Amino acid sequence: MNAQSMAQRAYAQSAGPTKTDRRAEYETIARATHELKAAAEKGATDFPRLAGALHRNNRLWTILAADVADRDNPLPKDLKARIVFLSQFTKRHSAQVLAKKATVVPLLEINTAILRGLRNGSAST
Repeated sequence: MNAQSMAQRAYAQSAGPTKTDRRAEYETIARATHELKAAAEKGATDFPRLAGALHRNNRLWTILAADVADRDNPLPKDLKARIVFLSQFTKRHSAQVLAKKATVVPLLEINTAILRGLRNGSAST
């Protein structure tokens, strides 16, 4: 492969459609949800994987809560409040999962509901 064909190939890849913020959010939450589900299916046989997936899911929700706390965030106040509440719930519930007092099911349900909302709001654009 020569330099010209390598340059054309690199440009062609970057000339694809640009992701919207909503699409990027969807993909990030979907990735965290998939990772959490896969780790939960392994259960006690791979507890470190579950702990890592819970940590990354918590980081995601912390970022979402911080984003809606920004004054420039255009979301309605009631939706911002719900996102902050879900972030706090996720943190508390994850601690219960780590203590083996709860399952990841509610966390998966929350993420799935958010994904559904993003998809219905044209996340595929």
